[in-house]
Amino acid sequence: MLPRVLEEEVMDTPEEARDYDAMDHKAVNTLFVDDFLHHWDGRSPVLDVGTGTAQIPIELARRCPQVRIVAVDLAQQMLLLADRNVAQAQLQECIRLERIDAKKMPYAENTFAAVMSNSIIHHLPQPERGFAEMHRVCQRGGLLFVRDLLRPSSWAALQELVDLYAGGANAHQRAMFAASLHAALTVEEVRDCVKQLGYSPETVQQTSDRHWTWVAYKQHL
Repeated sequence: MLPRVLEEEVMDTPEEARDYDAMDHKAVNTLFVDDFLHHWDGRSPVLDVGTGTAQIPIELARRCPQVRIVAVDLAQQMLLLADRNVAQAQLQECIRLERIDAKKMPYAENTFAAVMSNSIIHHLPQPERGFAEMHRVCQRGGLLFVRDLLRPSSWAALQELVDLYAGGANAHQRAMFAASLHAALTVEEVRDCVKQLGYSPETVQQTSDRHWTWVAYKQHL
């Protein structure tokens, strides 16, 4: 198995934010929202952890105008672009942006009706802290919907994914994607994290050739 190699926790340069925002995430984001809606009961507020440039909250708010979303990230440069994107979409009433560390969020327990997150876990040196915080701030009975990249089994497999999904990207974007894959967790590593919180390992499944997804409801203390 390819060993995990950490990348920077916070992508906070103008170049990183700009190149990330410019990458074609439409298919991935649309599928994420499709799958979230399949499990979500429609209650707000929804917390989006590691929102980046707010592309997923914008997609969700366009499809569900009644939703209220708190979208958080630690990278100031990402949030600057997120603020621009939310304003251009005219969704300021639906989406509130906040600069927050996913490992120690300031919200009280049981605050959010649903918690969603896409591609933040692989940035965390101690991913179990991110899972624990998302569990803590979710309301009892609320949805926990977390998706992230899956670490490939070999360097050759990693390169194949980069060629397949970032073949038309620039060199920096390709390097960012490769680093993210290398920093990602395996399904078993994610299962170990959620098991510590009392969830069944089976709530974590591989859902594409490069993603795992955790879907659970907070039914316990």
